[in-house]
Amino acid sequence: MTSPDPLRVAVIGSGPAGIYAADALTRQSREEVAVDIVDRLPTPYGLVRYGVAPDHLKIKGVARSLREVLEKPEVRFIGGVEFGRHITREGLARAYHAVVYATGASVDRRMGIPGEDLPGSVAATDFVNWYCGHPDSEVESFLLDSEEVAVVGAGNVALDVVRILAKSADELHRTDIPQPMLDVLAASKIRRINLLARRGPLQAKFTAPELRDLGRLDNAEVLLRPDQVDIDPNSRDMLAAERAARTNLKVLTEWAQRTPRDLPRRIDLRFWVRPVEILGGERTEELRVEETELDDEGRLHGTGAFDTVEAGMVFRSIGYAGTPLPDVPFDERSRTVPHDEGRVLDAEGGRRRGDYVAGWIKRGATGVIGTNKSDASATVRSLLDDAAELRAAGGAEGLEPVEDVLKGSGAAVTDYGDWLSIDAAEAELGAALGRGERVKLRSWDDMYGAIGR
Repeated sequence: MTSPDPLRVAVIGSGPAGIYAADALTRQSREEVAVDIVDRLPTPYGLVRYGVAPDHLKIKGVARSLREVLEKPEVRFIGGVEFGRHITREGLARAYHAVVYATGASVDRRMGIPGEDLPGSVAATDFVNWYCGHPDSEVESFLLDSEEVAVVGAGNVALDVVRILAKSADELHRTDIPQPMLDVLAASKIRRINLLARRGPLQAKFTAPELRDLGRLDNAEVLLRPDQVDIDPNSRDMLAAERAARTNLKVLTEWAQRTPRDLPRRIDLRFWVRPVEILGGERTEELRVEETELDDEGRLHGTGAFDTVEAGMVFRSIGYAGTPLPDVPFDERSRTVPHDEGRVLDAEGGRRRGDYVAGWIKRGATGVIGTNKSDASATVRSLLDDAAELRAAGGAEGLEPVEDVLKGSGAAVTDYGDWLSIDAAEAELGAALGRGERVKLRSWDDMYGAIGR
């Protein structure tokens, strides 16, 4: 890695976008490359590990293909290094010809309503991080001590949150949820979950497989009013709807006609309502909502009809947003890094030599995991087109080893071998608890303990 011959590239972020960028760089034959994938965590895979619900075993299987990239000889995984804290953009420029920022979109968008900061009003992202075992999450963050809660949103993440809240501990026993979080879910007092969508079933963003999973729960029944799915097949909305939306409507119509079962929990799915205020004293108690409709131009507005929903907790899941990176241009409106075909642009629209971007921080939180592959490939094409310029900018004396740049930074640097030790420890824990293939190590201390630190 200290040879000046390869084009040296750092990828910041080891989620799908970052690893797909490394894959595209190492699959091509135009340039010899050496790629370092840098992450603040000692574990790779980003959203696949800490964003995909633990009961989605098929999607989590994507990690197996990502692992193949990390095992390529031209690729190194460098964990425990946080961009902006342990290494800066200037430091990266000393060690690499180019940098690809692939840091994702890590925070939830806010609803912007009164009472949103009351205890019990939480971001879905925080709950997802919690049940996925992110080391920044504390076990005590979620006690689940309310009988009735609300989830606001009509995307797959909202459905994930509802499903995890609705399942019994037995249904989650064979997943990789950390044991302390599983214990909290087993003690949950939640009996009714209100899933609220601002628009109608044809405008919902969830996919059919996710929706069907919600209807197959052993511990909870899904209920919705028949009038919410009674849509004229010849209406403008129906004729304009995509195939996926019509499939969702068919599933929802079947649910609306079912005879309710007597199950421990119930999920009330309600369309055409938007939150306007969270009510409570010391914590969330109720969610005030307004009925909505679309005008002739397809714009959403309130009807002036209001209702309240009992909710000891409110989970908002109305979209992800990117966060600014130190010394990297950022568009506050789109919450992304401005770019031209993956090349980062400064405030004046000029190219920032050596800086590239991929994934959600590039295009916003859209698409599925596989979308990142083509997105990363497009960025890599731009980078390779600039290779001669990037090499020339490296200077006659060449680049420094990144190990030298990190000296004195305080980073607890890990490598791929360390990740394999954590991986093995999680497999051993799963076997010891009789819970399946693996159980995640929850804390920073647990993970660094698995690698002998």
